[in-house]
Amino acid sequence: MLPLECLQCNEQAEIADVVGDPSWVARLADLGVQSGAQLRMVAPGTTCLFELGQCRLCLRTDPSNCIYVRPLSESARASV
Repeated sequence: MLPLECLQCNEQAEIADVVGDPSWVARLADLGVQSGAQLRMVAPGTTCLFELGQCRLCLRTDPSNCIYVRPLSESARASV
């Protein structure tokens, strides 16, 4: 498990946990950013861009809020 911003470009992952301010966590859940969802990193970094379903989302790193992910294995990537 690692922070979202540590993914490489085009790397796919499953969201393991979203932690931080409850209103921030709830807002992300409204957008589909929640445990079990799969995403693909488009542009990594402290301000990252990722695809989740048919949407692209951009987030800035904040030490008090974090999205933790599990990179997908090669076999799991084929099903995303």
